[in-house]
Amino acid sequence: MTVALHAGDQIELAIEKPAAGGRMLARHERQVILVQGGIPGERVRARIGRVERQLAFADTVDVLEASADRRSPGVDPACGGCLYAHIEYERQRALKGEVVRDAFGRLGRIVVAAPAVAASPERGYRMRARLHVRGDRVGFYREGTHDLCDAAPTGQLADRAIESAARAVQSLTAAGSAVSAVELTENIAASERVLHVIPAENADLTLDALDAAAAAGGLTGCTGRSRGGEMRTAGIPVVSDPLSALTGGAAAQGTLERHAESFFQANRFLLPSLVDAVMRAVPADGAVLDLYAGVGLFSVCLAAAGRKRLSAVEGDRTSGKDLARNAAPYGALRVSIDSVEEYLARHKPRAATVLVDPPRTGMSREAMRAIVAICADRVIYVSCDPATMARDARRLLDGGYDLASLQAFDLFPNTPHVESLGVFVRH
Repeated sequence: MTVALHAGDQIELAIEKPAAGGRMLARHERQVILVQGGIPGERVRARIGRVERQLAFADTVDVLEASADRRSPGVDPACGGCLYAHIEYERQRALKGEVVRDAFGRLGRIVVAAPAVAASPERGYRMRARLHVRGDRVGFYREGTHDLCDAAPTGQLADRAIESAARAVQSLTAAGSAVSAVELTENIAASERVLHVIPAENADLTLDALDAAAAAGGLTGCTGRSRGGEMRTAGIPVVSDPLSALTGGAAAQGTLERHAESFFQANRFLLPSLVDAVMRAVPADGAVLDLYAGVGLFSVCLAAAGRKRLSAVEGDRTSGKDLARNAAPYGALRVSIDSVEEYLARHKPRAATVLVDPPRTGMSREAMRAIVAICADRVIYVSCDPATMARDARRLLDGGYDLASLQAFDLFPNTPHVESLGVFVRH
């Protein structure tokens, strides 16, 4: 007879394997328990927090049989999503590979080996982040709450970046400009740093206040919108990286610029490795279509390295403007600022290689149907979410493709996030 579980119950569990989102899977009788704070192979005592039909969520309160891979997290694991901080780093990477393998098998019905996950230094890796603000304090939200926690102990951002943001926010607050959050971005070398300020509701943001904040924070630039929606800028509003650094020397000159509002990969240490892997996956000839192109990380690098017949599509207006500016020196690269679905429906493009880097939600059915209809020789898929990538991989296989290779990159150490790169070839 199955005993019903209730919030607050404490039970002993054997941790079996990692689950997506940072929890670990265990079972109590027939019920699946998703446990925070465990490691596969451990026995723990866990407190039930929430119960759903045939599924419950729990937090580890005591470790009864510890894994050899357990370490002191040294940080609130829920602050900024550091849910793997209690696990030795090599084991973290192995677990993330298992999460990718499990997603492909369970959701995509595709048998793959767990990919090796490229390693990153655990501290100071992050070039961009949203920092929330309470009064004149900046920080991350604790997992599942709006409680502010100190971002510095997580080690994700360089201390000087957090200090710069804090000083800028303190300056704005002193000037009477209440702030809700700031978007922080740095270049790889951390020699340029820009904040985009998101004012609190009904708060105004003056140019004088922005100028003072940029000076107080030692920022390259600072941007934000006034109460009336007007964009205001202090200093230089973009950061830039040499394309030679992004491509490992494949491009000899040029830079890639971006605003703090624009999407960009966050890990300064692994970014060149990811770019190199994508560039190597693109065949030496044939037209290339870069969808969800962002500011042009992949397509601009390819153009700067001498590739011809490139097209890049980005739907976000801010990222699209950065893309157009970054692409301007390269006549071989055509840019469309449009949603992927509308672009594909309107232009019905042809390409030998399609490169996609969609948001966490993956590709819509409409976009996937149009991509399969292109009949490209190769689809290169960059993903920040194994579950949606596995779903889309199944659609590609059903559309006439084979999975040729699968790699992974640990862009966010100590968190459950993992970036994957799949290469699909038409059979």
